[in-house]
Amino acid sequence: MLKRFVQLFFIIAGGTAGYLYIPRFWELIGFAEGTWLTSDYAPYVGLILGAIILFILSIWISDFIVRFFAWIEEMLMKAPVADLFFGSLGIIIGLIIAYFLNDPIQLIEIRVVSQVVPIFLSVLLAYFGYQVGFKRRDEFLSLLTLPKKEKRKALSSEESNTELPKPKILDTSVIIDGRIADICQTNFLEGTIIIPQFVLEELQHIADSSDALKRNRGRRGLDILNRIQKDLPINVEIYEGDFEEIQEVDSKLVKLAKVMNGIVVTNDFNLNKVCEFQKVPVLNINDLANAVKPIVLPGEELAVQVIKDGKEQNQGVAYLDDGTMIVVEEGKNYIGQNIEVVITSVLQTSAGRMIFAKPKVLEKAL
Repeated sequence: MLKRFVQLFFIIAGGTAGYLYIPRFWELIGFAEGTWLTSDYAPYVGLILGAIILFILSIWISDFIVRFFAWIEEMLMKAPVADLFFGSLGIIIGLIIAYFLNDPIQLIEIRVVSQVVPIFLSVLLAYFGYQVGFKRRDEFLSLLTLPKKEKRKALSSEESNTELPKPKILDTSVIIDGRIADICQTNFLEGTIIIPQFVLEELQHIADSSDALKRNRGRRGLDILNRIQKDLPINVEIYEGDFEEIQEVDSKLVKLAKVMNGIVVTNDFNLNKVCEFQKVPVLNINDLANAVKPIVLPGEELAVQVIKDGKEQNQGVAYLDDGTMIVVEEGKNYIGQNIEVVITSVLQTSAGRMIFAKPKVLEKAL
């Protein structure tokens, strides 16, 4: 259908051009002098001739034009609505500015300046308008939604004197980890859960990996998202936008948190530090896990099984049921045995908790 439309356009364009210009072309080359081509029928002959020429030409080039239109249509269908809206709005604003700037330019008597510069200026401002509208769409969206948010906050403060919870933005690591689903189920996270589209793409890339371990982690992350969205009583939204000028996913998360005034939820130690440095609120799942672990104090006794060697000489390593590592000094000789140990110190960070202990037998010997 589109191909027929293109061919019809070529026939009409060829006929129009032939009607207007072919008789003048014959007169310029002197071909029409003394012949019937100078009569009133000459434009109609030019119309038919032009339509035939452009129709024959369209047979070769119509397929290329149709494929070009199909490529444009595919690109437009894939683009998010916000990208198209703000990009088009930027073009319109650029052309409006160009219209007002071109008025005084067209009054200049120099023909090249008055005719060429307005065209160049219109194209240039339309391009810049599109780039600004497309690349800064997220900031414009935040400006449009800011009055609504402020109004809701004002109403909420008047009624209950409390603020609305900020949206929680999930990163890839916390989705794959899986504990976020259990936390959402217990209603410890308030507000809307935001899943950025670029995080989904990273999860899909991991799930399609040729490495079996990465593939299983990616599929686990997708299963966790399906559980959060379908089975849990919490509001989940997909953020369709992207920051194409930023390559790293972690940097995009920090940028999105600033734009949406949200909170990044992660268990990535490095991303946690970056958020703290850039003054972006962050919730670390490892911090939460450490906070709810049973408190172990120096001097307490535990029954553990020494599993393997430690990094230092004569050290052994054991683990609690929750995965906390216990470094047993002088415990190398007890590998594979269940022994009682005495806690000597506890080291706790965002990366996890580490407990240092000594065998109780050695404490008694001392």
